[in-house]
Amino acid sequence: MISNERPSQRDDRPHAQPRETAGEETIKTERIQIERKMFVVALKENPRGRFLRITEDVHGRHNSIIVPASGLEDFKKLLDEMAKVLAQTPPKTS
Repeated sequence: MISNERPSQRDDRPHAQPRETAGEETIKTERIQIERKMFVVALKENPRGRFLRITEDVHGRHNSIIVPASGLEDFKKLLDEMAKVLAQTPPKTS
């Protein structure tokens, strides 16, 4: 490796656990696989407060969203509403 190169941030382990950030404590973690995607849902806490981190792992690539604890009930209501609309709306035929 050349001195100005940095090691890759990519983690090639299959379904790797997202890296723990300094100062974060994991309260609870669950995993769910949907089709070819693995989702890791983790309730965490750091000095700024509690939050939910949802990480999508597709072939070693990670994308995350963070929902502060203060918005978790609203986020849940939104997901419940989307699921309700999905159940009531027939799929379009191509």
